[in-house]
This record gives sequence, structure tokens and C-alpha cells, in this order.
Amino acid sequence: MQTKIRETGTRERRNGKSDRPVHPSFTVKWLYRCISVGSLLAAALIWALASGRGWVNPLFLPSPHTVWAAFTDILHEGYKGVSLLSHIGASMRRLFLALAAAFATAVPLGILCGRYRWLRAIFDPFIEFYRPLPPLAYYTLLVLWFGITDVSKVILLFLGAFAPLFITSVFSVQRLGGEVINGAKSLGAKGWKLYVFVIFPSILPELLTGLRTAVGISYATLVAAEMVAAVSGVGWMVLDASKFLRSDIMYLGIIIMALIAIVIDLCIRGLIRRVSPWIEQ
Repeated sequence: MQTKIRETGTRERRNGKSDRPVHPSFTVKWLYRCISVGSLLAAALIWALASGRGWVNPLFLPSPHTVWAAFTDILHEGYKGVSLLSHIGASMRRLFLALAAAFATAVPLGILCGRYRWLRAIFDPFIEFYRPLPPLAYYTLLVLWFGITDVSKVILLFLGAFAPLFITSVFSVQRLGGEVINGAKSLGAKGWKLYVFVIFPSILPELLTGLRTAVGISYATLVAAEMVAAVSGVGWMVLDASKFLRSDIMYLGIIIMALIAIVIDLCIRGLIRRVSPWIEQ
């Protein structure tokens, strides 16, 4: 019987057919992806028509060909003596240093504050004080204290990412419930093992969702910070090009920043699917 089943399966694979039905959610997902690709192609077509037919001044809307020519030129020659990869690397270095520091500090502190109310009462006023403030509002103070080097930019991005990660950690632990922790304690988990092997894995999907929010805030702050005081980075490249009315380079920098943000978000969503495959992404 088992031999017959194996032969049938082999025959189906050879013929390229299978009796297993296609999951409807898989079909719907690809349908939505096709719609998204179609909308992007439609936008690109409108852009090409508007710039090619002269509907919009080329200074305000350069043609896709002009933007592509600027990309190839900067890719080979660089911008202001610095390669494009170096500008992207400078921006990503600032971003990932800040995110790593924020995740390493906000998550443990948030977990502890979620478990101990007296500890949360100590840190909550400070978090709630600076969280609603626009990052550029206190960036001048950071520049005054730490200069215009990367240190002030990394600290600014760190503060932007710290608050959402801290709040997510606190409320994730509170939603976890006492039965999970008490059950783990009854099985012998205590001390640091309770946090590392029980609490942290249980709230990891929520933490990664909070990380998506933190990345969005920090990335927007990064671009603004590079436009205020920097000599490298994609944001600085866009600001410097605007001084010389190089709209092709401005559009190129904006597209590069958008593509980088999409790639980062896709990576985080992939991690979320990995640790919580039951969540629809």
C-alpha cells in the first residue's frame, strides 16, 4: 500500500500535477501583490507621460530617464567625491547603531518595568515627557552637547527608537498574564532563566512589531538629522542637491531612501513570520 502511494506521488510530480488544492489565502495574496505591482507600473507610466509630454516643468518633475542617468553617473563617479555606497553606508551605520542600542536597553528595562510597578513609576515620567516631542526639537541640544559628529545623530535616533520599544515591552509583559509566569515558576524557572527562556520568547512577536514602529520613527528622524547637520548620508545628498536645483538627484535620493526603508521593513516582517507564523503579514 505504501509503495503504491509513493508511486502515485512520483507519477504526479513527473506529470507536474497534484491533487492537493491551492490554498485560497495563497491565491488572494498573489492577487493583491499583482494589484500592487500594477499600481506602481501605472504611477511610473503617468510619471513618464507627464515629464515626457511637458505637462510639468522638468525642474519640478524630471523624467525617469533623467533620474536614471543621474543614478548611473553617481554610481560610477560618486557625489561630491564620495561614492553612493559610502553615503548609504553612513546612513545605515547611524541607523543600526541606534537601533541596536535601543533594543538592548529598552527591551530589558521595559520587561522589568512591566513586572514591577514601582520601577515603571520611576521611568514613566521621563519617557512620557520626551516621547511626544518632535526629535528635531531637542536635536539642537544634542548638537550643542555632542557636536555635529555622528554621536549626536546616533543619540537622536536612539531616543526616537527607545520610547516605542520600551512601551511595547511594558504592555507585552502586562498582557502576558500571571498564569504563564507562575506556571514556569512551578516547573523550576527562576531568576534570569525566567526572563530569557520564558518571558522574552513569549513577547518576541510583539517586540518585533514594536521594532517596526521604532525603525519607522528612527528612519524618518535620520533623514531629517542628515539634512540639518551632516556631510554624508543620503539625506544630506538630497539637501545638498536642492541647493543647486538638481531635482534629478533629489528624486534619486528620495527613491533610494524609500527602497531602503521597504527592504528593512520586509526583513522585520520576515522575522515576525518566522517567530509567529500564525500572524498574517
